[in-house]
Amino acid sequence: MAFVRRAIEGGARSVIDFGGGASRLVDRLLDEQLERVAVLDVSSRALAAASERLGARAGAVHWILGDATELEDVGSFEVWHDRAVFHFLVAEDDRGRYLKLMERTVPTGGFVIVATFGLDGPERCSGLDVRRYDPALLSGELGGAFEILEDLARTHLTPRGIEQRFTYAMFRRV
Repeated sequence: MAFVRRAIEGGARSVIDFGGGASRLVDRLLDEQLERVAVLDVSSRALAAASERLGARAGAVHWILGDATELEDVGSFEVWHDRAVFHFLVAEDDRGRYLKLMERTVPTGGFVIVATFGLDGPERCSGLDVRRYDPALLSGELGGAFEILEDLARTHLTPRGIEQRFTYAMFRRV
């Protein structure tokens, strides 16, 4: 949320949360000075759970059911937020389609916030293989169109008490 607030301080007024599903981030985004908030997820059940939880506030959110590697357009957003989708894209073609959608979505001056498993994070999650990143590897994936502004490492404690290392990075579209 700190990176999102920095983007808002930098003038951003719209956020799309990739893989937001039933996450509570959308609740917090609705409390910020934003003109548009969208949540994209592959799970209709997760989107429905978040919408139901928000009640009347759910109408202020654009809910998008889809796969970030298959969508051609989600509109233009000044903040692209992704906590834990990108690291599941182990195939180069999938990462390429995701990154092309990012380029079509985030305008010059916009922000990209990505959280992935760190290099010392797990190799698998929820039965799926993942790719692990540090800030340099993430920068390399995003390419020259995005400059890294800030990064940090965090340890997440799962409900089962397992520590997972994450890399968080904030980029600006140049």
